[in-house]
Amino acid sequence: MIEYIVRDNINERIIKHAAKLLHNGGIIALPTETSWIAACSSSSKEGIKKLRVLSGERDERHWTLLCSDISQFSALCVIDNRCFRVLNKYMPGPYVFILRTLHGTEKALGLRRSELGVRVSLHPVPRAVINALGTPLYTITAKRAMGTAADDELDAADGEQDDALPPIPESALFESGYELEEIQGIDMILDTGEELSRQFSTILDITKDEVRVLRRGAGEFPV
Repeated sequence: MIEYIVRDNINERIIKHAAKLLHNGGIIALPTETSWIAACSSSSKEGIKKLRVLSGERDERHWTLLCSDISQFSALCVIDNRCFRVLNKYMPGPYVFILRTLHGTEKALGLRRSELGVRVSLHPVPRAVINALGTPLYTITAKRAMGTAADDELDAADGEQDDALPPIPESALFESGYELEEIQGIDMILDTGEELSRQFSTILDITKDEVRVLRRGAGEFPV
């Protein structure tokens, strides 16, 4: 189901409807400053189960935790002064940051590893949804070949690659919201009428002393 929404004049009724759907275990598609994403509530077991099926992954290790600001993940991850300076410089924006998790985070979020990919988007629609829901979103990039492990948002997060990931064909991504109607399992599409750039985010691993680029995307690094 498509709900049309104005980017710079967001309808609170629609946002509340989306938040309620997420709270009840639904999956929604959202625009970002890069490409379209599919998302569930990070606190919904049913939503996580559905997103796992949609992504083709057996767990959430390749997903991104999309937050409205740093405070939403500061209690989940190790953020020392060095990490904070990097985050403060590049957030919000088209970047995913790999951070070490604090003790207990894996259990709280259902993770199976001690690292987490986090992002704060510049786009007002996902931020409005997160604020209305009151909890971050688990997200994957919406792609035409949903259900294959090679298409994950954080394929590089296992830390085995030294360079950027091979480019994903532009044809694998979506430009307009109505195109996502072909994806089975998405309950709502929040469509601003924008034609998105069909780009991936840049993935930066900041778990070590040196910032490591795991994938080069829309976000420039260094700036």
